[in-house]
Amino acid sequence: MTADVVYPRKTRRKRGGFLLLPFALLIVLVLCGGSVVTYLLWPTWSGAPVALDAPTIPITVAGVLFEIPPRAIRAAVERHPGPHERIDLAFLWPSLTPPPPDDSSAPQQTWPAAKVPANVARLFVTIAPLGSVLPPNQRLRSIYPRYVEATASAGADGLAILPFRAGSPYQGEDLVYFSDAPERFFARCTRQAGIVPGSCIADREIGAAVVTLRFARDWLKDWREVSAGFDRLLAQLRGTGISNQ
Repeated sequence: MTADVVYPRKTRRKRGGFLLLPFALLIVLVLCGGSVVTYLLWPTWSGAPVALDAPTIPITVAGVLFEIPPRAIRAAVERHPGPHERIDLAFLWPSLTPPPPDDSSAPQQTWPAAKVPANVARLFVTIAPLGSVLPPNQRLRSIYPRYVEATASAGADGLAILPFRAGSPYQGEDLVYFSDAPERFFARCTRQAGIVPGSCIADREIGAAVVTLRFARDWLKDWREVSAGFDRLLAQLRGTGISNQ
């Protein structure tokens, strides 16, 4: 009787041991896979931001490679090489060099574009993924025409100015564009409100990224030079015209 009772218990233990083996192997495989994924996704930069006076650093946004001078990066937490969700920059105008470290508009300053003091010539740049947003030229052709007034007024040197309708998503802004070839140059601009000067936003598409340039509306008086300056800056950021400042 005793032997009959003990034997089945030993049998059950052996079967349980065979079942535990595949389960243990599965756990090991899961842990190994998690370790590999963690290693691949773990940031490769060190904890400390790159020094302000360091040479340009490689940064990717939406898979597009940019060469960024650290002093132009407005937030210290973004001042490292590698992939970024987005990055915010500031440059002197028209030199297109980063602001000096002791300047009141250096990267640590975070003025909204519309509140930049009138005596500060700064170009603010944001690089972000295009994502689900339509590319700039498609917005010009298919989105903005739905919300503008019917008649444009003449601006400086061949520009046309179309106000956006009241109640539209762009209420209080104007669509400013080169009348002969709108896709060559266009921007959305706010109007001056009291002591707050008007500002403009122009977008440039680069691969899966969009570069948003924010500047004072007064610059539109020399819009051709502004457009050429944007081209030079994008060449610098893409590594085809870098000036290490």
